[in-house]
Amino acid sequence: MASDFADRPLHKLCLFDVDLTLTVPRQGATPAMLELLKELRKKVVIGFVSGSDLVKITEQLVPDGKGNILENFDYCFCENGLTAFKLGRQLSSHSFIKQVGEERYKKLANFILHYVADLEIPIKRGTFIEFRNGMINVSPIGRNCTTQERNDFAAYDQVHGVRAAMVKVLQEKFSDYGLTFSIGGQISFDVFPNGWDKTYALGLVEDEHFDEIHFYGDKTYKGGNDYEIYSDPRTIGHSVKDPADTMLQLKEHWAL
Repeated sequence: MASDFADRPLHKLCLFDVDLTLTVPRQGATPAMLELLKELRKKVVIGFVSGSDLVKITEQLVPDGKGNILENFDYCFCENGLTAFKLGRQLSSHSFIKQVGEERYKKLANFILHYVADLEIPIKRGTFIEFRNGMINVSPIGRNCTTQERNDFAAYDQVHGVRAAMVKVLQEKFSDYGLTFSIGGQISFDVFPNGWDKTYALGLVEDEHFDEIHFYGDKTYKGGNDYEIYSDPRTIGHSVKDPADTMLQLKEHWAL
């Protein structure tokens, strides 16, 4: 079968996490990063895989609002690939709520909201549960916090382990739900059915039979939301510290 990417000199795929890999968390990618990705795309196939939805990722990867993210990347894997695009065409999607069931989800949501209500942390804002197509995102501080509040909570969480403690409770309370709880970013963690982590996206590229699949991400430690795809035998994993480190590694790996 002819490849959709016969124009690339190398039949290889580079997949990227977004927050703290391509961008500062929830901020826009720099012009230098976007230009480097453009140059990389001349050699290999590129895509991102993120737990966030398309709107949030677009804000970060098309920061000036003038481009089309579906045209700038060959693969767009939102919500770990549960909402996915290949060369601008949407692929099949799956639903968290259909998988889990309305009644079971309601019990989970109620428990989370009660837990957050009783949680003693410096500040709370709003949107503690964000419902997405393929998962829910849970934030003890609330996703409506400012950038400074986000940074302050991230520092507080490193010391007090707020998210890790909450995940442990949920894993025990809902052990029969078949869910994965994955900490990522600065202020939240994702909840999705087992197997719906970032490796889900790998199944959507099998038809291309890439010679190599490279993955770049920062949360590559066990329990981080990049761990499964980073350590998967189908990928060559690259752990990065921040966007500057990503750029350095890309230049080294791909002679850019």
